[in-house]
Amino acid sequence: METEEIWRYVDIERAGLAELLSGLTAAEWATPSVCPGWTVHDVAAHVISSPQARVLPVMVGMARARGDFNRFVFEEARRAASKYSAGEVVAQYRRFAGSRRHPVGTTPADPLLDVLIHTQDIALPLGIRREMPVEAARAAADRIWSKSFPFKARKRLVGVRLVASDTDWSAGEGPEIHGPISALLVLLSGRRITTPSLKGKGVALL
Repeated sequence: METEEIWRYVDIERAGLAELLSGLTAAEWATPSVCPGWTVHDVAAHVISSPQARVLPVMVGMARARGDFNRFVFEEARRAASKYSAGEVVAQYRRFAGSRRHPVGTTPADPLLDVLIHTQDIALPLGIRREMPVEAARAAADRIWSKSFPFKARKRLVGVRLVASDTDWSAGEGPEIHGPISALLVLLSGRRITTPSLKGKGVALL
């Protein structure tokens, strides 16, 4: 997928997430997300942090987290959520609409996979169904499969073959796990919430 098309999907998905968030109640903002320890508010603040990331604050945050990337991301999300109200977080989605900024060391596909996966982290616990664009999910799956950090998808899913049922995408070797590319993308990210929609002999090996 061409870079500008990736950004177009990022714009669309962020706008869709902003619309979803703007309709939530205070109780829903405080609902635990799919990510353990993260509320909907935390995840929402994290997604829109990408175009706001700057080198020095990231370095300071990593030092504060003693080099633990996952801890850094978690602490920064919690800090942003405590600093900005729900309305202010939604306003940031409007403010940074169309932004082409992304953290140093990442590609445009990283904000794409971030918004696609985290939208599910927010929507599923609230009982909201959000469809992923197939082409966008495929590009995000390519990115996760090709990068070792932080998802470690190749290592976690060694010994199985992932096959999308709705687009031309596959990866890995072994007994098959097949299903919609959106469900495979969520699995690639380390989440098990879409496992019921996946089929094949490889599912038993997860």
